[in-house]
Amino acid sequence: MAKQLPMVGWYDPRQLAKTGIEVAISTIFGRHSDQRLVEAMASDEDEKFYDYTYEYLDDGHAVCEPDETKPRTSIWIDYVGDVGDGWNSTYAIASHLAELGRTFTYTDPRTGTERSDETVRGEVLIFGGDEVYPTASREVYNLRLMGPYETAMRYTHGSHPHVFAIPGNHDWYDSLVAFTRLFTSHRWFAGWRTRQSRSYFALKLPHNWWLLGTDVQLGSDIDGPQVAYFARLSEEMEAETKRTGKHASVILCHAEPHWINAAVYGAEDSNYSESNLKLLEKRLGHNVAVFIAGDLHHYRRHESLDQSCQKIIAGGGGAFLHPTHEGLRGKSLDVLIEKSLDGQMNDRTFKLKACYPPKAESRKLCWRNLIFPYLKGNASWSFGLVTAALYLLTTLSVVSRINDNDRHFQLETYNLWSIASTALFSTLDSTVTSVLVVAILLGFLFFTDTHSRWYRSIMGPLHGLAHIIAAFAVALIVVTFVIIISGRAHSEQAWVSSLRWGGYRFMLDWGMLVAALLILLGGYVFGSLIMGLYLLISMNLFGRHANEAFSSISVEDWKNTLRLHIDEEGTLTIYPIGIRRVPRKWKRRTSGTGPEMLPDDPQATPPELIEAPVVMQKAITPTGVEEVSRSYKPPAA
Repeated sequence: MAKQLPMVGWYDPRQLAKTGIEVAISTIFGRHSDQRLVEAMASDEDEKFYDYTYEYLDDGHAVCEPDETKPRTSIWIDYVGDVGDGWNSTYAIASHLAELGRTFTYTDPRTGTERSDETVRGEVLIFGGDEVYPTASREVYNLRLMGPYETAMRYTHGSHPHVFAIPGNHDWYDSLVAFTRLFTSHRWFAGWRTRQSRSYFALKLPHNWWLLGTDVQLGSDIDGPQVAYFARLSEEMEAETKRTGKHASVILCHAEPHWINAAVYGAEDSNYSESNLKLLEKRLGHNVAVFIAGDLHHYRRHESLDQSCQKIIAGGGGAFLHPTHEGLRGKSLDVLIEKSLDGQMNDRTFKLKACYPPKAESRKLCWRNLIFPYLKGNASWSFGLVTAALYLLTTLSVVSRINDNDRHFQLETYNLWSIASTALFSTLDSTVTSVLVVAILLGFLFFTDTHSRWYRSIMGPLHGLAHIIAAFAVALIVVTFVIIISGRAHSEQAWVSSLRWGGYRFMLDWGMLVAALLILLGGYVFGSLIMGLYLLISMNLFGRHANEAFSSISVEDWKNTLRLHIDEEGTLTIYPIGIRRVPRKWKRRTSGTGPEMLPDDPQATPPELIEAPVVMQKAITPTGVEEVSRSYKPPAA
């Protein structure tokens, strides 16, 4: 039985240290040892695409060839991104993808009538990046990805579904070793067959539809062999168009939604506004009808004004939820402007059509930051231990004076000025305290959102100062409290032992021990509270720290996936599927076939459509050119 792991504790000090080290190593060495170049040299130079315009002769053996006597006229494809995190969320999506089919009811936006569509499990499954968290390794893949998916669909019979995957930055943290072993070695992935030999791929679909998956490594960059691969593919598309007269239409899958990153950070970080992906998109031109990406763990869809192109984020495969709101003073993402790639065509405007969860709900969820260490099941409870230790170490100068009869601790004299003065005096009076204070200020400066220099320069020091003032306030109140309850002021004490540290002499007795424990407790409570308050203000007011403000609360609900269908007429229908609340309890299946574990939580919600299906129809214009456009005409029931 697969191990049911909780969500990753991103604020767990041990996890932070381990992840930080692995990220640093992968960033340094990944740039100088690119696994994609090795893949390109080892792969067949003539390899262009995987042809799904035919059925496959698939009996489960290694050889999997198309049967040219059985052309396809339609195909179902499942897409899921940002997957292997906690068991509940990952398995909820995996068990849905393993179902043979599901019927969805929705309201037709064109007529207002209720309709029902029957969907079928994808003949192809696409993983859209970040298949595991927090970092990649063989063990993590087995626990957080393979375990849930094998439990959901260990075997398949008859025609086996296939799986393709593109890596995200978390897959690259071991230089793509575990990803390559699992997805490019022609192994079985649970009940799905793997086929790709590189970390990027192209699928030829019926009616001259194409699905492309790119690998942008760690820096939103596509390498030279990958550019050449897609250039050859573009030539193949043009040849197919000439041969059949059908316009090529592309579904382009990236690991990151560069259109969002460019809109939010483009003015502050040229890496986003000058992405190398534009080279590929320029080559494909307006053949791209649908962009799909993960990395942001929610659902969001933008549509061009002429309805010819969709930009969809679907990163809800299991990872913690990301916000859909931008903050009161954050940059609005309701309207996006796509600059012309070649300067010969007009800029395109995209409008937000749907997001999941709704912005109001996302804004409310962010308030959980005020209590994030205490949330049930949150593995980040240990974050407060760090602030507890820092608060005590920083205020040892105050604790050392608990037995000083010449010093008067009186609650009525404490105010912001007196506490700040004590903090300043203590910092200047001790080298150790000075080093700690400077380290705290620099630590919070580097923690602050790095995309905005002004925000980092102002909010970083303010955040650090808030912790320092809070630490001394806690220490002064605690020491005064201990003096009052023990009657220590101006009295003789029997010392247990003494200790010199950091320029101070500590007379160790029960009173000092109680004071130290209470300061640790105050550091846990108020240190966590100030961090949560900072994240809440940063996100809900300024639209900053979206990742940090939601990784802290680890919301496992609001998951999503996509189901795509190309029908006999060449119409693409996209079903955005969401799970509002994933099950917290499971029970083993006792009879029948299907996923081995079934929901045992009456509060859980079943998969349902996030919005009405998005229908892209190929149409012949008056000039005789075939184009793709958005249609509100539902597919046949």
